[in-house]
Amino acid sequence: MSITPHILMIRPVNFGFNAQTAGTNAFQVQGQEAEAQEKAQQEFDSFVQMLHNNGADIIVVNDTPAPHTPDSIFPNNWISFHADGTVCLYPMYAENRRMERKPHVLEKLRERFIVERTYDLTHFEKDGLFLEGTGSMVLDRDLKIAYACLSPRTDKSVLEEWCRAMDYQPIVFDATDAAGQAIYHTNVVMCVADRYVVICLDALPKAEDRELVTNTIDQGGKELISITLDQMNHFAGNMLQIASIQGETLLVMSSQAYHSLTAEQVNRLRSYNRIIHAPLHTIETNGGGSARCMMAEVFLERLIAE
Repeated sequence: MSITPHILMIRPVNFGFNAQTAGTNAFQVQGQEAEAQEKAQQEFDSFVQMLHNNGADIIVVNDTPAPHTPDSIFPNNWISFHADGTVCLYPMYAENRRMERKPHVLEKLRERFIVERTYDLTHFEKDGLFLEGTGSMVLDRDLKIAYACLSPRTDKSVLEEWCRAMDYQPIVFDATDAAGQAIYHTNVVMCVADRYVVICLDALPKAEDRELVTNTIDQGGKELISITLDQMNHFAGNMLQIASIQGETLLVMSSQAYHSLTAEQVNRLRSYNRIIHAPLHTIETNGGGSARCMMAEVFLERLIAE
């Protein structure tokens, strides 16, 4: 599995509950708005420090106060970086999330990495069609598979166009929570790692979808590690496998996700990689996203060898 130590993260300046996304994100719960920014910034800084301490290369870019972008802490939804030098820009469901595509972010990346081309899908926004990056898609970069559960934020036609352009196979399915509401992003349902896949199969109501996904995982030679709906609600599907600069494989998640896992699940995951986690309660509650959403992996070639 292609994993990287290079991670883009956006430090928030105006983090808070986003009413424009709440209708499609059942994970959002409005907390103490006056304290959300301060607490989120503290959680962010502690999370970045933990990643640094474990050998990750974190490229932190500060958000700007204007335009107001309360979800800027989740950059993986609007941008992705690929080993062939491609930067992808994605169409976003919420109007205020479209403003997260700030030029200074990409300029910061260009100081260290080589960008060969930009693949821009944002024109789909005018048609009301969306594909929110590696939130909408969970990528197996080695096997060139894009897993995606359909939702108001993940349109099948845009997904298929992206897969044609990037030479990926789309694996499309429906996923719902216990109330029957479509789950807003695939990366809260599942995590694809080098030799295993964590997934909440209970969130897939159709037997044919469960069969498609499990067969695809099996054919890829990876172990399926199943989580429950309750564990998914604690963001146990919102994990990301990364590398340290020294080459160690790490599985990153929030402390809430980690503590929801059983001892057996933890042992199975630890047999493949070390687990690291940090508390992200304010970010998870107000933002409806967790550790994976905060990290945009950078697979671009470096300008200067480090």
